[in-house]
Amino acid sequence: MARLPRLDLPGIPQHVVQRGNDRQPCFARDEDYQHYRQELGEAALKHGCELHAYVLMTNHVHLLVTPSTPGGVSRMMQAIGRRYVACFNSRYRRTGTLWEGRFKSALVDSDRYVLACYRYIELNPVRAHMVADASEYPWSSFHANALGRPEARVRPHPSWTALGTSDQERRCAYIALVRAGISDDEQAALNRCTAQQKAWGGERFRKEIEALVGRTVELRTAGRPRVSRANGT
Repeated sequence: MARLPRLDLPGIPQHVVQRGNDRQPCFARDEDYQHYRQELGEAALKHGCELHAYVLMTNHVHLLVTPSTPGGVSRMMQAIGRRYVACFNSRYRRTGTLWEGRFKSALVDSDRYVLACYRYIELNPVRAHMVADASEYPWSSFHANALGRPEARVRPHPSWTALGTSDQERRCAYIALVRAGISDDEQAALNRCTAQQKAWGGERFRKEIEALVGRTVELRTAGRPRVSRANGT
């Protein structure tokens, strides 16, 4: 069966997941995380993608990005892959692929859905029991979105901006949302939508996406979502 084109619409946020091949580590030391983060920022800017949230886990990455042009996310990920993998392989004297096939992605509705995706991403190290609090993990956007640490690569989504009338208000409101967490049902739905490369949101959003792409974006009936027992989901 032919592979369906990736759901990719300018102006619609995407939750992106890329995993290490065979769940192997894709970061070995701090320099690797720093290098990937630099390449991410440069590629997002070059290919017209606004990066709202990210987390770099030991063997996978999660991103929340909004492209301004068709194919922007794919071009961004290809650019990161070429430059980061070449450096990683050279640094550790290895060959071959680093990533597990194509990255997975899901379109994400605005408002509560996109804010839940923010939290899902930035709480990943907490769910993996790597840290007790999101602020303790250095390789995520939590420090920018919740604590106000300047990070030029991170741009707020309008739903985050709508949390208050000042950055301080927005950060306080966002911290409260992070403390409330994300429900098991929301987490499972986002995982499934991303694995199946569908659209996560309300019925109206899904119908609008279906009208634009000419195919269903409903989830297939499925069992439990795959969860990595170590290093997050």
